Amino acid sequence: MSETEKDLVFSESVKAGKRIYYFDVKQSRNGDKYIAITESKKINEGTMENPRFVFEKHKLFLYKEDYEKFVDALTKTLDVAKGNVSVADALAAQAEARAASEMAAEAVAPVSGVEASVAGELAEDDDKPEKKSFLDKVKDIF
Repeated sequence: MSETEKDLVFSESVKAGKRIYYFDVKQSRNGDKYIAITESKKINEGTMENPRFVFEKHKLFLYKEDYEKFVDALTKTLDVAKGNVSVADALAAQAEARAASEMAAEAVAPVSGVEASVAGELAEDDDKPEKKSFLDKVKDIF
């Protein structure tokens, strides 16, 4: 068994005309799982009389620290592509998110022990929505 076969945990493929998309879950040497998305496209580099087919491949690697950001961006993109959200609304949401992120970065300042204690207690009381795994979010999209 080759090294690449050992690190493959799961694979799903999608055939789309002359293209095949592979969604692979792989495991690194240190045991972390990551996702490899490969687009494989069949191309004729020969002539009509003597066809010679090759596969052009493009790979994208997603690491666990980026799963949520990737799913969020993909979800928003699919919403616009499907017509569920207008381009103007999507751009406005992006601008709001950037502004909120910049404000949050500016607001971070050292706090006293009492303020930190109260802030910690308030944060614990917040009802946080249930976190979904990357694959659950992808399933929800499709």
